[in-house]
Order: sequence, then C-alpha cells, then structure tokens
Amino acid sequence: MKRQAFAIAGPTASGKTGLALAIAQHLVPRGGAEIISVDSALVYKGMDIGTAKPSAEELALVPHHLIDIRDPLNAYSAAEFARDAAQCIQAIQSRGKTALLVGGTMLYFKALLEGLNDMPAASPEIRSVIQAEAQALGWPALYAQLKAVDPITAARLAPADSQRISRALEVFRVSGKPLSSFHQPHADESLDAGLRQHKQSLGALKWQNVPLLSLEPQDRAWLHQRIAKRFDDMLTQGFLDEVKTLRARGDLSPALPSMRCVGYRQAWEALEGTLPMAELRDRGVFATRQLAKRQITWLRSLPQRFVLPADSPDVLTQALAWVDAQTSN
Repeated sequence: MKRQAFAIAGPTASGKTGLALAIAQHLVPRGGAEIISVDSALVYKGMDIGTAKPSAEELALVPHHLIDIRDPLNAYSAAEFARDAAQCIQAIQSRGKTALLVGGTMLYFKALLEGLNDMPAASPEIRSVIQAEAQALGWPALYAQLKAVDPITAARLAPADSQRISRALEVFRVSGKPLSSFHQPHADESLDAGLRQHKQSLGALKWQNVPLLSLEPQDRAWLHQRIAKRFDDMLTQGFLDEVKTLRARGDLSPALPSMRCVGYRQAWEALEGTLPMAELRDRGVFATRQLAKRQITWLRSLPQRFVLPADSPDVLTQALAWVDAQTSN
C-alpha cells in the first residue's frame, strides 16, 4: 500500500522534534523528507520560547511547514489545518519527498485523517476554557465575542443565555466556522471543498496509509521531569519577556486561542497579577503535565498506532527500523 505520509505523534516534551529530524536525515537516500508541523501553537509568529519552537538551525536542516503562519491575533482552525496540510503533502510528494506529520495537536490529526463532522462534537476541554473565561470576564464579555464571530447566532440569543452562548463559541473554536453556517442550507463549503479536492488528488488520505509512530513513555516520571526542565529552560531563556512583548502590543487578550496556549495563559495571569509570580513555574508545569495526559489518552484510543517507548535508550534505532519496514512494504 502506498504511504501518503508518516505521522509522528506524542505528548509534549516526548522528543518528537529530534526524532523527526533524525528520520528526515535517514530518508535522504530515498529522496528526503519535509516536516509538516501538527501543532496549534507553532503556527503563531512571535511565540517562540513558550512553544519550544524548533531553532533556526533545526529549521535549516529540514524544510518545515505550517510554522509561523499566523499572527497571534488570528485563530487557526482544525479545518484550515486540514486544508493546508493536504496541500503541503501534495506539494512534498510532487518533489519526490516524504511528508512527515509531526506534532501533538490531536484535533489537527483528526481533522486531516478522519475529517470533521458537519456539526462539531462537544469538546469538554474547550468548553471548560469557555467556562473559565466566563468566570473571569463575565457572560456579557463572551456574548460580545460571539457577536464578533457569529452575529447571526448572537442576534437570536439573549446576552444571559450562557448555555447557548457557550455552545456557539465552542463550535466556532473547534471548527473555525460560525454556528449559523451549519444551519444554512447553502452554507459556504469552499474550505471543505478545497480539502476534498486535495484528498482526491492524493488518494485516500486516512490512517490506513499514514502510519502513526506514537512516542509514549513507559515511565510517566521521566516525562514529568522533561516537562519541568523544559519549563525551567523557557523561563531562563526569557519566556516572560516574550509574553511581555505580546501583551505590550495592546491588541491581544487572554481570551484568544493563541494566548490560551499552555504556559502563555499562566504567564499572562502572572504578569497581570491574578496569579502570584511565585506560583508561575508550578502552575505552568502542572498545566503542561495535564496537556500531556490528555495527549496520551487520545493516542491510546488509536489501535493502529505503533507504540515506541519515548524513554527507551534505543528509541532512535527502533524508530528508524520502523521507518524502513514501512518504506519497504
């Protein structure tokens, strides 16, 4: 079966970047590879330290895609990712190279390889974020957000209708489309049509021909130590200054998807004074550990994945053997 791409997924701080670069170098005799980032934080410009964005040297080693493509003011939906990633895969194949889908944003993988339902399913994670925003800002503020992104739905809701406001914002944040667009018989489907066109030209772009290598540590403590070290390194490298620069722009807010990224949310709160600065490190590490837990849970729901112990001393040898086995089929 022809492999349209390879997917390398895993929780944050599990070593995906280094492994992907090594695999790309390994594939040079077979035409080489290019990396497509599957990360909802790496898309944003000016957010480098807190996202552990690949260094300039790493980016120069192998061509990378879907990094630094959005201003933090503008959201980037899973549907947009699916469209853009499909375009990237097609272009990479046209150059005779292998596409490596690398990251930990599981909704992006789902959108590309499974598709999004016509009406997005409930997202407990996003809903909890909305509830937290409501507690901090009040429902009138969230109603104002809804009016900005979906005035049609907002017009039929009362400003105090928290349940329906929450669902409408949830749909928009999951899909990038207003809830009202799903209720229109001739809604604009240009984005989905574009994705279908690219999928048709690629063939069946699904899990069965995009083998998944899943980095999952055997010892959770190993991952927790790496997460803590990464956050400490970020603080040493000037993470707080990076967030100060973003706040100083004046057009960003903690309600934006970019500023809700793990680490940035806690740093923003610390700079605002709503979170004691002394608690920033522990809160940031804890939030990152919770993110990793959700990522691992999602990965374990995929029976087709090939599990590679991220904390194994021969992880690279095993990964390259897996690649060789896939490319020889």
